[in-house]
Amino acid sequence: MDRPVDLASAIDAAAETLIAVLESASLRHPVPPTQLRVLALISSRPETNVNGLAELLDVVPSSASRLCDRLEATGLLRRVADPRDRREVRLVPTAAAQTLLSELAQRRQHAVQVVLDRMPPRMQQDLLQALHAFARAASQTVPEQQPDAAAVQTA
Repeated sequence: MDRPVDLASAIDAAAETLIAVLESASLRHPVPPTQLRVLALISSRPETNVNGLAELLDVVPSSASRLCDRLEATGLLRRVADPRDRREVRLVPTAAAQTLLSELAQRRQHAVQVVLDRMPPRMQQDLLQALHAFARAASQTVPEQQPDAAAVQTA
């Protein structure tokens, strides 16, 4: 029964390696990782305001606002009034931010491809199938476990 622990450890190590490969593609970039994360979050959620961003980042709104100030100062973010509610301010990545994120995604994909090219084609296919299976398993809902009736009675 050591196999699941070994598999989990191997996956954890592979994830760390993948993160290192992805980060190496970002290291040569002048925008700090936290700001890149903010841009990516805002790009994928067009209705985001500062409070929503703070929730996504798990920070206080003033910290999220300061991050936005820095991004706005560098021309990567704009604050615009929500057309449905002028009191709301939406965070919108600029064209420069979109270009930056696109270039970063291309560099990251290239860095991963360089590593994949070192693997035999059959192992690449096996990895692809395993990743798809992992994603499917991770997305399945797990039913809540009911307490064991015997354990409840003895408590």
